[in-house]
Amino acid sequence: MNDFIDPDASEVTINKKTELPLVWFLPLIALLVSGWLIAKSYNEKGPVITISFPTAEGLEVDKTKIRYLNVEIGKVTAISISDNLKTIVVTAQMNSTAAGYLNKNTRFWVVRPQVGLGGISGLGTLLSGPYIAIKPGDGSQEDHFTGLTTPPLLKNDAEGSLFILETNNLGSMRPGTPINFHGIIVGEVLSHKLSDEADAIRLTIFINKPYDQFVRKNTRFWIDSGVDLSAGTDGFKVRTGPLISLLSGGIAFRASAEDTNETIRPENSIFPLYDTYALSTQVVYQNTLKYVMYFNGSVRGLTVGAPVQLRGIPIGRVTDINLELDKKTVEIHIPVTVELEPDRIIEINNPKHISDKDMMAQLIKKGLRAQLQTGSLLTGQLLVDLDFHPESKIVFSDNKSVYPEFPTTASSLDQFTHSANIIMNKVAKLPLEDLTTEANKTLQALQGTSKAATGMLATAKGTLDTADKTMTSAHQLLSTLEPGSTTHYELDQLLQELTQAASSVKQLADYLEQNPNSLIRGKQEQ
Repeated sequence: MNDFIDPDASEVTINKKTELPLVWFLPLIALLVSGWLIAKSYNEKGPVITISFPTAEGLEVDKTKIRYLNVEIGKVTAISISDNLKTIVVTAQMNSTAAGYLNKNTRFWVVRPQVGLGGISGLGTLLSGPYIAIKPGDGSQEDHFTGLTTPPLLKNDAEGSLFILETNNLGSMRPGTPINFHGIIVGEVLSHKLSDEADAIRLTIFINKPYDQFVRKNTRFWIDSGVDLSAGTDGFKVRTGPLISLLSGGIAFRASAEDTNETIRPENSIFPLYDTYALSTQVVYQNTLKYVMYFNGSVRGLTVGAPVQLRGIPIGRVTDINLELDKKTVEIHIPVTVELEPDRIIEINNPKHISDKDMMAQLIKKGLRAQLQTGSLLTGQLLVDLDFHPESKIVFSDNKSVYPEFPTTASSLDQFTHSANIIMNKVAKLPLEDLTTEANKTLQALQGTSKAATGMLATAKGTLDTADKTMTSAHQLLSTLEPGSTTHYELDQLLQELTQAASSVKQLADYLEQNPNSLIRGKQEQ
């Protein structure tokens, strides 16, 4: 037995530690990545919100997205019916980046394809399906919202100003009604509601930049119906607007040349909305004088708003027309109230600073009178014309109005009608039947005279024929007598006289034949 021992064997040590195989690193890495993804997903998750809609049409769980400016910020995770069974409740998981948008005044609505007068919208949803859009608002944080049934008219990125229009006639005005400036659509109506006093309708409108700078102190808004046809004392007038206004109505406005950049109105300023363009062009004067006028006869064709003119220049308008019955005298009166605007008249040489009322009284003393005139034969509308008639006396009526009376005079048409009535009354009083009988008798007598003249003309022709034969025989006898004898001379003189007489009778017969009425009227002077 060998007891040989390797001298290096005593220095060998045995390592009992086990090494981890590389294959186990793969599950570990996968676990770490999964944890990181879970943590990231948890951190990216935002709040869960609920939105109430009247219907769930087009909405699908895990498919319908919530977008802001076409960027996805959430998705629908559940759809249920509300407890009152009237609406549906959409539960949505929002991204963490959307947490700042979820405030009290934030609005949600469903985007679907829509076709309207303003164009076509939502065409992209034909392929991708409807989605829920969001418009951020201010206020405190909120997690339950009520969705809009229609998209809001004001876009998220719209820049401009809000204004208020007051009107008594809503007409076809509605949210979305366009507002144009010189034919360019620059805004739209957002909403309408009754005023606090319930005496007018207030429209909230939005004007885009940079056109909102033209809304100034004297800016006028009016209803633009596309085609404005009006009939007045100047005849018919036609104005046309944009085609979209013709189809759906609209509002137009214009700036005044008197305004400057310093008169730009701030947001939420209130403006009146006029029914027509013509009304918007009327200048409003604060200094006015009111009178009442009494016209004799009919005022058919005179309307409220008819102009009051002084020698053809408008200086006022008719504000009221009434009908009064005096039960004591059983008389009918028509008081016409007018509003005169003295500021339309340029004053010169007024050293005493006479008031407008006193100046009008002096003009009335000089003969200033009011009378009705036809403004247009085409429309038949009347106007009140002021002019001087010094020959016309001032005759005041029993004025019961609170306004002073302005003297009137009959119009030219009334005077003509009065004169025509007088003539017709005189004609009616004439004995027309007796005159007709006498005229018939005269005609019968003239017919007898004409027949007698015709007979006399025939007799005259017969006499001339006989005279011709007699003269022929006399000439034959004269040729047998001895020239120079007494019988020859006397017979020759007789033949000359007979020739002259026959010539005169022939001329008379020819004239009567050409002018038979000369027996009645006499010979006409040449």
